[in-house]
Amino acid sequence: MLAHLGDSLAAFATDLGPHFARTFVLTMTGFGRTCQENGNTGTGHGHGGAMFALGGKVKGGKVWGRWPGLAENSLYEGRDLAVTTDFRDVFAEALESQLGFEVPRAFFPQFQRGKALGFLR
Repeated sequence: MLAHLGDSLAAFATDLGPHFARTFVLTMTGFGRTCQENGNTGTGHGHGGAMFALGGKVKGGKVWGRWPGLAENSLYEGRDLAVTTDFRDVFAEALESQLGFEVPRAFFPQFQRGKALGFLR
């Protein structure tokens, strides 16, 4: 399904033409992923997931964040992808960069902002 997602996002970017420069799209998995099949022969309902960013200000072509690998000792509880980046850090950086919106404390309750990833220009 990733090829379908990629092709769809590429077509969207092409259709935007010059408007792509001021566009930002952020996608993320709806829930974390396991690295082994679960009881339903799927990989849903784990911990870590993935996000994809597309837009004129995105510094693309690389993975942002830390990739610990798939070795058993790198997995959360020996089975799930580890969470290495808080999704709220990504959202906060995008809101600030794209909309000039300074994220107030109440926007993400009990959230401590981490170091900016730097994935946007």
